[in-house]
Amino acid sequence: MFNYRTETANINEFVSKQGQSWNAINPECVARMRAQNRFQTGLDIARYTAKIMREDMAAYDQDPANYTQSLGCWHGFIGQQKMISVKKHFGDTKGRYLYLSGWMVAAMRSEFGPLPDQSMHEKTSVPALIEELYQFLKQADARELNHLFVDLDKAEAAGDNIKEQAIRNKIDAFQTHVVPIIADIDAGFGNEEATYLLAKKMIEAGACCIQLENQVSDAKQCGHQDGKVTVPHEDFLAKINAVRYAFMELGVEEGVIVARTDSLGAGLTQKIPVSQNTGDLAEQYNAFIDGLEVTSIDELQSGDLVLRQTDKLIKPTRLANGLIRFKPNTGEDRVVLDCIASLQQGADLLWIETEKPHVGQIANMVNRIREVVPNAKLVYNNSPSFNWTLNFRQQTFDTWAEQGKDLSEYNRDNLMSAQYDETTLAIEADQKIQSFQRDSAKQAGIFHHLITLPTYHTAALSTDNLAKDYYGEQGMLAYVKGVQRQEIRQGLACVKHQDMSGSNIGDEHKGYFSGEQALKAGGKDNTMNQFS
Repeated sequence: MFNYRTETANINEFVSKQGQSWNAINPECVARMRAQNRFQTGLDIARYTAKIMREDMAAYDQDPANYTQSLGCWHGFIGQQKMISVKKHFGDTKGRYLYLSGWMVAAMRSEFGPLPDQSMHEKTSVPALIEELYQFLKQADARELNHLFVDLDKAEAAGDNIKEQAIRNKIDAFQTHVVPIIADIDAGFGNEEATYLLAKKMIEAGACCIQLENQVSDAKQCGHQDGKVTVPHEDFLAKINAVRYAFMELGVEEGVIVARTDSLGAGLTQKIPVSQNTGDLAEQYNAFIDGLEVTSIDELQSGDLVLRQTDKLIKPTRLANGLIRFKPNTGEDRVVLDCIASLQQGADLLWIETEKPHVGQIANMVNRIREVVPNAKLVYNNSPSFNWTLNFRQQTFDTWAEQGKDLSEYNRDNLMSAQYDETTLAIEADQKIQSFQRDSAKQAGIFHHLITLPTYHTAALSTDNLAKDYYGEQGMLAYVKGVQRQEIRQGLACVKHQDMSGSNIGDEHKGYFSGEQALKAGGKDNTMNQFS
């Protein structure tokens, strides 16, 4: 644990041994700079945050009320502001992470321009974003500590020993903005070696948790789109092993792997695995393949495949592109098999991609998984791809119908209409949305809730509102009233954007380096003083 006085004393002892040539070095300034840069490398961050996640997972096992949350982001500044906001409103960052979405990277960060979520973006952009996020989070630490150091200097100058000690205590107990990032590696961007190489880059950038999905890498689709193709378990487990080896090689033994299954919405596979032993994963996987029973070789044409399923032969159903179809209505069974296999062979957490947010549906699958792996835990995508309002209004409508309530004033197919916004049904549906994370954490084994693309949508909404009014009749008032005045009223640190960008930190450093002759930017003519 960092102790400001002890660190200063140790540096003072070292500097004093170096002779007069080091007289310009102030040990207390060095201690301050070390406090502002406690994480030397991305691996330091990965080890620190992996420990946090492991502790949080254990706490959830003791009590499902201890679930965790994160919001997705596509820029370091956005991630930084989220954690600054969390510390401002809640005092600490416990149980709050960040999520790095592959969808967001593809749509917002690719040199090809906006792309769909199909693993077409540069895979190096993923570790680059992890590194950027942590640069901004570390800068948030440096900025907040810098303010404490300035206050400490003022207290010392005023001879206020009580205030001085209180500030020193704050410095010693300082909580970093650095939090775990759950990082999306998609389907691994290639074979298991490609997955291993990319995982290493992500871990070296600071990732303590990597999420891997069981789709075919070169045919990967967004989890909420059609046309998803899954791989046999042996292929997926090889990639889980690759990620674990990457964690172990780099000394991040507590690294966390999230195994995501898209089987609920995936009706296709690319290949038929070879079964080595009766009842193995390959045989179980192949049991789900759809096809027509074959009783004679005369029923086959050139190029047809034949597969034995228990006591019969089938001709698998293949599309024109060679992909093979699964039997209908087997998605949940395949999900359960995927999850059990992943947890038994290396994964730490599960991710089940669903088509709707429904506690009962998720709980049904998780309860089946927990019959085999009792401590199974989920990361769940509270996705903007769901129409939350319509889904929960329809769920409420269906519950009321089962209870025999009068629904004559409601049209189930039109429940999204604003005409229902103030109705009893809509209010109850909103209450279910509000308690969704808490309820599903308790009933459906969800350890971590995330929203993949929140800032994509908030940026679009706020920009639309600003553009509408700024280019309309309000002009500059649209910005002042809708943005800056709200920043001031709500105490947002970024209203002082020069300070947020590191200007005041730079001024302090100039003082360390140049003393009284330092040319500083934060003097009386700096317009940021208007926001004091």
